[in-house]
Amino acid sequence: MKKLLLPALVLGITGCLTSRLLPDNAADTASGQNWREYLGGPDRNHYSTLKQINAANVANLKIAWEYHTRDSGQMQVNPIIVDGTLYGMTATSQPFAVDAATGQERWKLKPTAESNGLSTSRGLTYWESGEDKRILYTNGPWLYALDARTGQAIPSFGENGRTSLKAGLGETAKDKFVISNTPGTVFNDLIIMPMRLSEGADAALGHIQAFDIRTGKLTWVFRTIPQPGEFGYDTWPPDTYKNTDVGGGNNWSGMSVDRQRGILYVPTGSAAFDFYGGNRKGQNLFANCLLALDAKTGKRLWHYQLVHHDVLDRDAPAPPNLITVTHKGKKVDAVAQVTKQGYVFVFDRVTGAPLFPIEERPVPATDVAEEQTWPTQPFPTKPAPYARQSLTVAELNPHADNLEELKTTLQASRSESGPFTPLSKRGTIIFPGLDGGAEWGGAAVDPDGIMYVNSNEMAWLLALKSTAPDANLASLSSGERLYASNCTPCHGAERKGNPASGYPALIDIQKHRTTDYVTNVVSKGKGMMPAFTKFSAEEKKALVAFLFGTEKLEPGITKLKEPGLENKKGMPDVPYRISGYTKFLDKKGYPAISPPWGTLNAIDLNTGEYRWKITYGETPELAAKGIPQTGAESYGGPVVTASGLLFIAGTKDQKLRAYDKNNGKLLWETTLPAAAFATPSTYEVNGKQYLVLACGGTKLGVRKGDSYVAFALPD
Repeated sequence: MKKLLLPALVLGITGCLTSRLLPDNAADTASGQNWREYLGGPDRNHYSTLKQINAANVANLKIAWEYHTRDSGQMQVNPIIVDGTLYGMTATSQPFAVDAATGQERWKLKPTAESNGLSTSRGLTYWESGEDKRILYTNGPWLYALDARTGQAIPSFGENGRTSLKAGLGETAKDKFVISNTPGTVFNDLIIMPMRLSEGADAALGHIQAFDIRTGKLTWVFRTIPQPGEFGYDTWPPDTYKNTDVGGGNNWSGMSVDRQRGILYVPTGSAAFDFYGGNRKGQNLFANCLLALDAKTGKRLWHYQLVHHDVLDRDAPAPPNLITVTHKGKKVDAVAQVTKQGYVFVFDRVTGAPLFPIEERPVPATDVAEEQTWPTQPFPTKPAPYARQSLTVAELNPHADNLEELKTTLQASRSESGPFTPLSKRGTIIFPGLDGGAEWGGAAVDPDGIMYVNSNEMAWLLALKSTAPDANLASLSSGERLYASNCTPCHGAERKGNPASGYPALIDIQKHRTTDYVTNVVSKGKGMMPAFTKFSAEEKKALVAFLFGTEKLEPGITKLKEPGLENKKGMPDVPYRISGYTKFLDKKGYPAISPPWGTLNAIDLNTGEYRWKITYGETPELAAKGIPQTGAESYGGPVVTASGLLFIAGTKDQKLRAYDKNNGKLLWETTLPAAAFATPSTYEVNGKQYLVLACGGTKLGVRKGDSYVAFALPD
């Protein structure tokens, strides 16, 4: 076993980094009249200095305007507002601009033949220098630049207004799935881009890339899977950087930036395949890290690995928060990272030193012969976890009709205490689950150093299954074999899907989709589904024909020779796949664990202690039966204002709520036109404060929506 490297490495980062000039568009980084950047500012603190809406009048909020995109589906967008114009994205990732006071459309980009329109977007980026005002957004594997005033492409950016997100990833990325869900981060004339990749063995390399905003040219690359001679190379098997059987280590959740010091803070994801690492034995730097990079050059300044050799998809789910706290009697500029496992890691922003001790503790070992899990994982001693860390029989849902069945499942599965029990062939209870703890909505932090974070309390049940050819598959048609080998983990063997986990049923798909549409989804991905670039044209045709029930009737489909993953085009062999992305639910579809199923937490990062913790979200049909508030899963984060309010949506019950940030008391709630799995934005136009959020979600089985809804106090 390789020697454990120091989790944080600090290089010389004082002096020159403190003298950098702020970029042209940095004057309004503290959210006030404008909400100029993703999550409110470069610190990603979801905080506004506005005070017009307060505890005394919040109950008077009314809908000020509603903008229909006429493009329904899932919207996770945190819109930005600059000088009276709101910029957002539709459900199919098309940007638009509206009057922020009225919702009247100013421009909207129409889809083109080259736009795949299938990615889920969380927003876009604004940049200006003098009269040059730009919107930057992604669709498919491309980064686009538009004139913010007109929505017209800027031809001098890249090639005819776009540049490839694969530019710095090497030849192996050419035919691989690379998109971006999260807005890029601006430093001077650079935009540093997050990327979403496949999470399977066909993943591209997850390097961090910076592009010139004016030209679209690639400026620097930080390699998250190091090459020979680079720090961290020996934490992987030799030649891993060649991307022949391992990829990932990407930032997908977004970044934060200290523009005065010129430091970029980048949380990275897991290496792929997410749930098996027998082909990547070692600590695996710089996957699952918080990286501090020189924003101008991409040079590593320090890092801390949050999970060693991740085999549970425990990637950091949200951008880190840049905060200032009082620590040991002194003001300290710090960076705080929330995690899926329910931890908050807090570091000195400059040196990378933890503000609260972090202990390397033993964790359960794998029982899979080919795997070699890491023997310890880092546990912060403060703050205490905001998500439960273990599940016992006594903590199962007391309202479940099939409680005995749930007990049997729990006892038959691996479910040791703590969030790092590895997957097993017999099944493992993952708790906290794959969707957190914290999720991509992230945390809000006020200037007093109080963090506000919503937490999911949901267990998942996964097992490792062999990918070896199954004799039972040999008798199946080509399309059916492809489905069984590739699609069952999400959509199920009977194509019934798992709406509670976000995976739709595919039964009778021919009644509401065309073969061209489904082929496009298989080729390019959709929402959280990656593109299956490994399939040949013949395989795609066979799979779609099987789904539509026409495989035996379609000409040109021959019997493919081998069961399993045919025509792999040099794809690596991974001996295991997962049984399915399956939540641990009772027979009625409710969580198998006892409530609360969601919480909202206020954590004092000066002391590491909790200010308050409440149950967040409800299940209306259970409340109608007299069952107390259960809490619920939530996606999208909170917004905090200087008037002492906390606004948050993100739940299946379609509610937007306002709380007193000092004590967690509910002050106001309203029902939205559709569930809003997104973080709100707040801003001021002509002396009036507005709160706006995107209402449209297909998560958790809710109906679609297509609108942005703004609230304000009546005149």
